[in-house]
Amino acid sequence: MATLKKEGVYFVEQMYTNCLAEAAYYIQSGDEAAVIDPLREPEPYIQMAQKHGAKIKYVFETHFHADFVSGHLDLAKKTGATIVYGPTAQPNFEAYIAKDGEEFKVGKITIKVLHTPGHTMESTTYMLIDDEGKEIAIFTGDTLFIGDVGRPDLAVKTNLTKEDLAGHLYDSLRNKIMPLPDEVIVFPGHGAGSACGKHLAKETYDTLGNQKKTNYALQPMSKEEFIKVVTDGLLPPPQYFPKNAVLNKMGYESYDAVVERAFTPMTVEDVEKAIAQGAVVLDVRTPDDFRKGHIPAAFNIGLDGGMFAVWVGTIIEDLKTPIVLVTPENRERETITRLARVGYDNVLGFLNDGMQAWAQAGKEIVTVESVTAEELASLYEEGKTMVLDVRRPGEYEAEHIKGALNYPVDYLQQHLGELDKSKKYYVHCAGGYRSMIACSILKRNGFEQVVDVMGGYNAIKQTAVPKESVLATA
Repeated sequence: MATLKKEGVYFVEQMYTNCLAEAAYYIQSGDEAAVIDPLREPEPYIQMAQKHGAKIKYVFETHFHADFVSGHLDLAKKTGATIVYGPTAQPNFEAYIAKDGEEFKVGKITIKVLHTPGHTMESTTYMLIDDEGKEIAIFTGDTLFIGDVGRPDLAVKTNLTKEDLAGHLYDSLRNKIMPLPDEVIVFPGHGAGSACGKHLAKETYDTLGNQKKTNYALQPMSKEEFIKVVTDGLLPPPQYFPKNAVLNKMGYESYDAVVERAFTPMTVEDVEKAIAQGAVVLDVRTPDDFRKGHIPAAFNIGLDGGMFAVWVGTIIEDLKTPIVLVTPENRERETITRLARVGYDNVLGFLNDGMQAWAQAGKEIVTVESVTAEELASLYEEGKTMVLDVRRPGEYEAEHIKGALNYPVDYLQQHLGELDKSKKYYVHCAGGYRSMIACSILKRNGFEQVVDVMGGYNAIKQTAVPKESVLATA
């Protein structure tokens, strides 16, 4: 958590959530506070204000987020804060639509609105100005990241093309952001791992001056060159993105109601009945635990080791899907919260006592066959061993096993018809997290001969396989 402060005047807390690579911000001056781009659950911000003896006055939204459900509605309702959007925003709920250049007082500081369309047309940057009128920091949302800029193809219900939006982004960066002093701190909405950009850096803040030197999108170039470089190589966004953007624009059920309903222990019989009625079992235990035994047709998306919420949003295509959870002990509420952050509000409950209860009831348990990288090396024969590489195209193109099929797990469900259920597939990703997601998808869809390669490509590179059969193309 990064902190910026001027003693006796203000402090800023960057509240970073690795699961979504998302940064919310708590800003306080005196006994007044503001929050920028909060996550779904309001309590962390309320508790922060209580801890420091402040009242939350404003909830500033940089845009209608696509990758998570913001907490603006619940936070405003619980604190009396005013929700603020930038120019052109048209939310379906009460909010203040600010003018470009408008200023808001929070204690001794000023928050200034800089309309920066491009990622979306309502996208807005908020500038922190201290008590002496000095420009201190900008909260850029998805307009400017560290090392990147926001992709211009995520706006909801617009007649503008991604090229049109990229043109607006070029103007916003050149006219509103780049003229600011080099020492201004850039606080973006996301870091590395977010699908809201292409090449975000692992750092979560920087000086604007350094970004002018190092960020490819801020280098001297024509608008036409900028449009080409920003729109080139964009992968399709996770399917839940436009659905979350609609929720953020139109409104949603309160977080408290979602959690109260979902935190329901279920018996084995309850789970069986739910499955019969169309519910999906989401097993969020580790890949190793899932491998050893799980409920038939369950998805495995582990809470740990990857971007859980993003993968759920990628794999489970309908936000309204009824979901039954299998979780590690005492992590049910955490799982429900992390699902709610991306709009999966229809959790029916969780299997009480987990797989132990399922086993004790004598119900069918499915396992996933696995091999080590060394075992794969001894088995491998080019053209005969069916290796399924579920990494993303860029990873595959850089280096892969000769003859391996590349079906990124992100899009695997759309291409199952291209695979042969009579074949045996050895499935790997980079480290083992995504490969088990893929194995669960394959098993769920009738592929019985599925073998997980433990440790993924990182382990494969250490074996004999690379010496004879890995193709390096980068």
